Amino acid sequence: MSLFLTTVPVEEAVNTARSLAIRLSSEEIPLNAAFGRVLSTDVTADIDIPGFTRSSVDGYAVRFRDTTGASESLPALFNLSGRAAMGTEGVKTLPSDSVLYVPTGGPVPVGGDAVVMIEYTESIGNDVLVKRPAAPGENIVLQGEDFKAGEVILSQGTVLSSRQIAALAAAGRTTVPVTRKPKVGVISTGNELIPVGEIPTGSQVRDINSWMCGAFLQSAGCIPEYFGIVKDDRSLLQKILQKALLLCDAVIISGGSSKDDRDLTADLIRESGEVLIHGIAIAPGKPTIIGRSGQKPVIGLPGHPASAFVVLLVIARPLLMGMTGQGDQEMLTRRLMLGENIPSTRGREDYVRVRILEGKVYPEFGKSGLVNTLIRSAGLVRVPSGVEGLEEGELVEVILW
Repeated sequence: MSLFLTTVPVEEAVNTARSLAIRLSSEEIPLNAAFGRVLSTDVTADIDIPGFTRSSVDGYAVRFRDTTGASESLPALFNLSGRAAMGTEGVKTLPSDSVLYVPTGGPVPVGGDAVVMIEYTESIGNDVLVKRPAAPGENIVLQGEDFKAGEVILSQGTVLSSRQIAALAAAGRTTVPVTRKPKVGVISTGNELIPVGEIPTGSQVRDINSWMCGAFLQSAGCIPEYFGIVKDDRSLLQKILQKALLLCDAVIISGGSSKDDRDLTADLIRESGEVLIHGIAIAPGKPTIIGRSGQKPVIGLPGHPASAFVVLLVIARPLLMGMTGQGDQEMLTRRLMLGENIPSTRGREDYVRVRILEGKVYPEFGKSGLVNTLIRSAGLVRVPSGVEGLEEGELVEVILW
């Protein structure tokens, strides 16, 4: 049996977890299935975007020099030479002393170097009065101004939102190269655990962590593979762990990181690979395990849901970001004033659940085995290991859920 011996700083644990991220293969998927996925390669523009010089407003294409001195009291007079046609091949040429009507997005004629908004003009029959001077390039989007042909428009590791999908469509991509979603095995251990659909009796508790871990994995761009509840039986846990390692890219074991000699998880990881860390100077989550079997990461979480969630967010998330191809993604934070003291112990990094009331942050103190603090809180405040707490009135960074 392994013993829980020493703890390492959070930064070391994060770096160790991140270093275990394995590069997964790429796959090509349809554009309509690409939302939320991660680009596996750079994507370049296949053509100049836009492919022609166009107007950004409804108005009249002019030669800007011809409008010099134009004003409300002394407008410049032009002949209307026609209208720009949308969606047709070929671009008109602007005759001298003339203007051409161009709708928003329409092609600017050859010779035109500005577009005057229709609000600053007046049409009288076949004549157009321009009541203000135009600047060179005013209200014009040049060919290739958005992207030049061959230019990188989205980089490898980009998480595709609706904004990036728009850019892919502009580049003519009907399919998209993305990193395969990591499949992560989820195992819950403990004699006390029962399925969530059953009523606990005696000292039994429902298996919360399987479903919490699974939802977290989905939010991180992974596919959870559930292996159910495993009792505290060495041979059974070994069998399930080996199955999970065979079928998945990584494994998370909940409840298998106790700090006494009943800990089976560390021993089984060591038998099939190596335990890199067993114990982190973090609260909650001190007895966390970081290991690997072959090239596959294995993370042992505390059994208490709030502790497990903090470890998922702080330690496992950088690993998962690396596996999905996202790299280092900053967590959403908000800087607010602390409305109440937060005590802490020097030498460990505390992550305190907090609520936000009237623009201030207050600690949501509660035991790590309670779920209600996860629901009532808005996020976490990190207390660095080198301080003995935070004082009311300090500005703190809140890691938002």
